Amino acid sequence: MNTSKKAALCFLISGQQILNKEELWREWIELNKDIINVYFHYTDYETISSDWIKEHALPKQFIVKTSYYHVVPAYFSLMSYSILADKENQWFCFLTDACAPIIPPAKFRLLFEEHREKSVLSWKKAWWNPAYHKRANLRYLSKEYQLGHDPWFVLTRKDVTACLQFRVREQNIFNTVCKGGLANESIFAIILKNCGRLDDAINKATHLTDWNRMMNSTSPYLFRGMTAENLRFIQEGLQKNDMVMFLRKVAPEFSLSGFL
Repeated sequence: MNTSKKAALCFLISGQQILNKEELWREWIELNKDIINVYFHYTDYETISSDWIKEHALPKQFIVKTSYYHVVPAYFSLMSYSILADKENQWFCFLTDACAPIIPPAKFRLLFEEHREKSVLSWKKAWWNPAYHKRANLRYLSKEYQLGHDPWFVLTRKDVTACLQFRVREQNIFNTVCKGGLANESIFAIILKNCGRLDDAINKATHLTDWNRMMNSTSPYLFRGMTAENLRFIQEGLQKNDMVMFLRKVAPEFSLSGFL
């Protein structure tokens, strides 16, 4: 097994530009530092308080303006930089400031070694009506491309390359989808479908997320304390999906010691 290959942890941070669980991330990464690179897309470098985040921040020329509905350009900036920053980057894991690892470092290493030639993306047919909802402008695409997926996932180097090439080759489709809003929950499945690579991906979630106890109309549940319900949700999620690696969304005070 070629151990020189690496996993690129690609964070999108905004607001306070912190990681809710920075200390935990640093400890977790340290145990796999030979196979992990870290990259941050941020809002304003000058207001980042963490020296560690600054150390791994993208160069300013790669920073683009984002919003909740239009965040795809940040994904592509992370891909554009990280694929060149280290030619050994093989897995590109997309993460937010409120994500945290939910499996031990040793298990992450095993998953990476076993599945690093596969992207991991939970996708399906659009669960909204494209004819009425402007989300990702899917009404302008044929039915086979009316797809949706989890917003946080893992792509291989080959699939990142396919995404970067698609943006240039199919500018009209790319721009149409991105103008529709929430394109980050459709565009990557559309690209892989177009390239004939979607069925090669592992169709499972990489992030354990509770959408049944939403904090508001757009935000999933925020884990704060290890209640019996939270413990049951996490344990059952890990049992049902062997590709889960991260938990979202996690408050700074939430403890994951029992799982790592």
